[in-house]
Amino acid sequence: MRLEGKVAIVSGGGTGIGAATATVFTQEGSSVAITGRRREPLDRVAERTGAMAVPGDTSSRGDVEATVRAAVDRWGGLDVVVANAGIGLGGSVGEVSDEAWQRTLDVNLTGAMLLVRAALPHLVGRPGAAIVLVSSVSGFVSAPRSAAYEVSKAALLALMRSLALDYGPLGVRCNAVCPGWVRTPMGDASAQEIAAERGITVDDAYALLNAHVPLRRPGTPEEIARCCAFLASDEASYVNGAALMADGGGNVVDVASLPWSSPTKGEARS
Repeated sequence: MRLEGKVAIVSGGGTGIGAATATVFTQEGSSVAITGRRREPLDRVAERTGAMAVPGDTSSRGDVEATVRAAVDRWGGLDVVVANAGIGLGGSVGEVSDEAWQRTLDVNLTGAMLLVRAALPHLVGRPGAAIVLVSSVSGFVSAPRSAAYEVSKAALLALMRSLALDYGPLGVRCNAVCPGWVRTPMGDASAQEIAAERGITVDDAYALLNAHVPLRRPGTPEEIARCCAFLASDEASYVNGAALMADGGGNVVDVASLPWSSPTKGEARS
């Protein structure tokens, strides 16, 4: 098992990618503490996986420090942090409220920093220590009316690079996973909005969202969780400061060339 004997913390661990990561990590031999604001989904994941549930708000320094203490007190150390907690509040720069902007940055960016900062004293000097930040393809490309979310995810990549540079010499690796569309509660909310606007099903909305993604489908939480497991494991022992795109190939598409594409033919344009 790739994570045998390791102790990990996963934020946003009650649903979606976080819950899948807790599941995969425990299957791979890790002891896992999951944290998030809602106790009920955390308890369900804990009951299913054997993870330890520690309710808390990732944007609260006191809450993340309590999570780290709980993991270290129970298992005697800490090897891996997966900063996954995130929210998506829409709006262009001219539309987004001050409150929505600040809350998005507090959770998606500052929350990751606070969790990592609380964990670093325990990670430094720990063989194979690793940090995985869950960013997004939105750290590289833009979607309409999503300013706060995109800024937070791009900033996570800068945080990843800073951590990789400053703490790599101390034996702590830091990398990021950048998912595209994934069937999570957050993804479902966006798909449901599109489905309602267009009078189509949620499945049809996901198909529409991924119509130009080479794999033609959204990802699953388990697929992203396995990317996190790889980056957290010793198999990735020389991977540091990397952003792993997990988007079905969507990032390689040149949207300006799409008029030449054919929905029925697979041959390349000559």
